[in-house]
Amino acid sequence: MSDTIKSWRHIQQRYNLIGSKCTECGRVFFPSRVVCPDCRRKGNIEPFQFSGKGKIHSYSIIRSPSDDFKTIAPYAVAIIELDEGAKLTSQLVDCDIDNIEIGDPVEMVFRKISEDGPDGVITYGYKFKVLK
Repeated sequence: MSDTIKSWRHIQQRYNLIGSKCTECGRVFFPSRVVCPDCRRKGNIEPFQFSGKGKIHSYSIIRSPSDDFKTIAPYAVAIIELDEGAKLTSQLVDCDIDNIEIGDPVEMVFRKISEDGPDGVITYGYKFKVLK
């Protein structure tokens, strides 16, 4: 499967932070699920729009990245706990990486993720900005 097809398939998650919610138990998921692991067949899954706000649950500073990310190193990657309860992994941007703390409030921002060469496809998606 080509990278372009994969990118289009995940467009709602990548651009709108849309996951899913079980109408039976109320659990929310990101990325989307088709079956609730708790309710199984009793559950009914529907699309769910996350607010894009949350806090840092854990983080790591990347100082020796792969070749694709050498130009932005060092940078921070965090597990974000969204206000609605789901957790996801994202790069932190617009912050001093030496002053990040667990529990810091964050919000989703829309940024460039990668570029396929100087004349190639540019991929955009979510990252998170520290709000302190």
